[in-house]
Amino acid sequence: MNTTGSPLKILVVDDSNTIRRSAEIFLKAGQHDVMLAEDGFDALSKVSDYRPDLIFCDILMPRLDGYQTCAIIKRNAKFTSVPVIMLSSKDGVFDKARGRMVGAQDYLTKPFTKDQLLKAVVQYADALQGDVA
Repeated sequence: MNTTGSPLKILVVDDSNTIRRSAEIFLKAGQHDVMLAEDGFDALSKVSDYRPDLIFCDILMPRLDGYQTCAIIKRNAKFTSVPVIMLSSKDGVFDKARGRMVGAQDYLTKPFTKDQLLKAVVQYADALQGDVA
């Protein structure tokens, strides 16, 4: 939960059903509203309807990778301030730098724990609340 105690709307984009379901279980345990997308195109179609407060996005996906997906989302004025946290099994400096170049705020290495995921949510929830205040 964020500092206001209200649940966030979180979009999880990953082509792995296992990762999507794990993230969903962890985030729902933190009392958040979760929407799942299985690839970049699925995410783009859901982002404008769902209007998430935070997005977790896998990097390596078929058709449209996480970098492209993040860049497209960030190009839309309505979503430039929505934090995007990249998910990847690779923990390279280049991957992190490329994520920042397309507008990602952070980077979480898979496999992640429930605590790591919820800590990232709290960090960005507090930042979002700061924007409102």
